[in-house]
Amino acid sequence: MTVPVPVDGRRAPEQAARERSLGEVSDVLLNLDHTLARAKKAKLRMAKDPEAHNAALALDDLIRELERARKRLVHDTYYADDAALRLL
Repeated sequence: MTVPVPVDGRRAPEQAARERSLGEVSDVLLNLDHTLARAKKAKLRMAKDPEAHNAALALDDLIRELERARKRLVHDTYYADDAALRLL
């Protein structure tokens, strides 16, 4: 969605609000990326410990869920059609 810039060059309130919202999403994505990297690193370290099998399985599930959530957030935020309404 593009918001036209007024002639005087100031941002419209809608544009400023959208930029704040996108900034929040960017922060969440950064945290998700960090969490994914940390979970993958932990999984590699745990692979050496045969007694950590259940924890490794839980990390596998977590990594899949985080990757799915990240992909959905990126798509719905940056690539979704403004007119499209996603139903759960």
